[in-house]
Amino acid sequence: MSIGLIALLDDVAALAKMAAASLDDVGGQAARAGAKAAGVVIDDAAVTPRYVVGFAAERELPIVGRIAAGSLRNKLMFLLPGALALGALAPWAITPLLMLGGAYLCYEGTEKVYEALVPHQAHAHEAQIEAGAESGQALEDRRVASAIKTDFILSAEIMAITLAAVPEGGFWTKEVVLAIVAIGITVAVYGCVALIVKADDAGVAMARSTAPAVLGRLIRGFGRALVKGMPVFLKLLGIVGTAAMIWVGGGILVHGLEAYGLPWLGHAIHEAGAWAADAVSPAGGIVAWFVTAAGSGLVGLVVGGLLIPVTSHVLVPAWKGVSQLREKAA
Repeated sequence: MSIGLIALLDDVAALAKMAAASLDDVGGQAARAGAKAAGVVIDDAAVTPRYVVGFAAERELPIVGRIAAGSLRNKLMFLLPGALALGALAPWAITPLLMLGGAYLCYEGTEKVYEALVPHQAHAHEAQIEAGAESGQALEDRRVASAIKTDFILSAEIMAITLAAVPEGGFWTKEVVLAIVAIGITVAVYGCVALIVKADDAGVAMARSTAPAVLGRLIRGFGRALVKGMPVFLKLLGIVGTAAMIWVGGGILVHGLEAYGLPWLGHAIHEAGAWAADAVSPAGGIVAWFVTAAGSGLVGLVVGGLLIPVTSHVLVPAWKGVSQLREKAA
């Protein structure tokens, strides 16, 4: 009996070692997948703060919380099972769906550029869009809905990159890795966003510090610098977020075209980056990245520019027509 017990304990120990190895493998794959998605994560963190600009200070964290909850819901309830199902049943559908998402990012980013360059016409375009939306919707609800919609596209790209990073894993491994990345990235992104949007309030508190002597002067000086610097930082972050949407969307479209046997555009952008890197050898990698991002951004601007009139003159009237039909049917 003692021999049987020892054998059983050996089996339990072996299973525990296998489980630990599996957990280590899942953790390693999640870390690698998260690293590969880092570019889109940065884009997500840069895009979100602009959705809380203009609201009262007491509404900033609740808005970030609502967007974070919507982002997590997107990832766990829709994108995770959708990614697993598409990977297993219809892998051919992943690329066109990602390209649609990329086109949407191009449109969103280019619309912001259009608004900055031609404000009067851009306001007319926005009025058309809002006329096609639900009436009576509060500004905060519209901002949150828009942020969650944009986050859905960026999250879809994150989940697709994560899924591609674990091609050899089993179904449950992929599910656990996707869940870990989804939760970890959401906490990291919106934790950073919360810190960014409340930094000015922290600066005000520091500027009022009553700490004595040199330490107090340092704290108050840093607080005043934080209060003065945060509006500039948020504006720069908004510009980075807009640029990020355009170049990420353009990059998705370029990679999608390569998947459909049209690699010439991607090759041209890559060759331009390689040429620039050779021309400036000490900082070749950085220069190549900037040139490649600029090439993808140019594609994004062209696609977004084409989609602005299409949205105004085709998609919005079509949506209004469908809404009217629904109202008549009701």
